[in-house]
Amino acid sequence: MEELEIPESWPGSKPEYYVNWALLKLGMKGKYEYQSPQMGGRPEKGGAVLDFYFPELRLAINVQSVYYHYRTANQQARGEMQRAQLESMGIKVVYVHEVDVLRDPVYYVKDALEGREHPR
Repeated sequence: MEELEIPESWPGSKPEYYVNWALLKLGMKGKYEYQSPQMGGRPEKGGAVLDFYFPELRLAINVQSVYYHYRTANQQARGEMQRAQLESMGIKVVYVHEVDVLRDPVYYVKDALEGREHPR
């Protein structure tokens, strides 16, 4: 895929921009919240921030990156605990890997919207 130009005003990461771009291409404008705080917000305070949350679908898409999510066993465990908490509240959490969304954002985001993951 051709690299997308990311506007300076974009508040998130490059992979998150690609997911946002794919969501717009898939007709999801206005159907999701970006960086949606749940259970009190930031993990340091016992909560979570969902990268993309679809309230009507009770679905979250979170972009997983090596730096923030896979570097240590603690990061991996914290992510799985958050996922279990959110799913116990009825919110399905689908992870998409940064490498995948940078390569083919529409394909991987479409699968995520259908509840499918591509584990690493």
